[in-house]
Amino acid sequence: MNDNVKSAARVLDILELLFRNEEPMALKDLVSILALPKSSAHALLRTLQARGYVERDAADRYALNESLRRSSGWIGGPEAHLAAVARPLMDQLRDELDESVFLGVRAARGDVKVIAKSVSRAQIRYDSDDPGLRPAYCTAMGRILLAFWDKKSTDAYLLRTRLRAHTPRTVTDLGKLRAILAKAAADGYAVLEEEYVLGGSATAAPVLGRDGTIVAALNVGTVSARYPAAKSRVIAGVVRTAATISQRLGYRRAA
Repeated sequence: MNDNVKSAARVLDILELLFRNEEPMALKDLVSILALPKSSAHALLRTLQARGYVERDAADRYALNESLRRSSGWIGGPEAHLAAVARPLMDQLRDELDESVFLGVRAARGDVKVIAKSVSRAQIRYDSDDPGLRPAYCTAMGRILLAFWDKKSTDAYLLRTRLRAHTPRTVTDLGKLRAILAKAAADGYAVLEEEYVLGGSATAAPVLGRDGTIVAALNVGTVSARYPAAKSRVIAGVVRTAATISQRLGYRRAA
């Protein structure tokens, strides 16, 4: 076996081992189980971490990126990198607000694909394990992704999408939706209350890439009963955290 094939096999061995283990693993344990040279294993782990496939915690232990473990399919490349950059900040925001935090990207036809989440530890909390796409027109993440998309693409999405009511509060009027999207673009965040799921409210803000285009939407999902009292804190937190993620991705707002 040549060196390139051996390295590829070792990478797969590491990923498969981390997938089988729910808890993070120390380098020494990983080396012992896979019978790898410590220096090679360390170099491979650092490469996987840099590419977003593996995460390293404060105790210097390694784990598979949660977006890979939880998704219905393999997420690699830019999406894995985005999730890896965002996750520590999502965890901080979750702990600050005691609410669940989600990161979503735009799928090919404009709806929302969730690539990472940090679930609240509160006894009563908002959560979703649905691996499918979420409609953009009636979710906070989707409205942000539409509001910061180019107008031609947003218009095409709205015209080809059946705007059905998921709850009695879902906005399906095209004129009203356009006004809501314009307000989200002006405000820099979107608020949605019980339009997608009864009992659930959401607040989302844009995550921007190095070139200033939107790459994701950060969302805080809240139980509606406690949302009014927390609304201002939630808005401030999600806007601030989305901006920090954008900065870590290389975005610098023009003076």
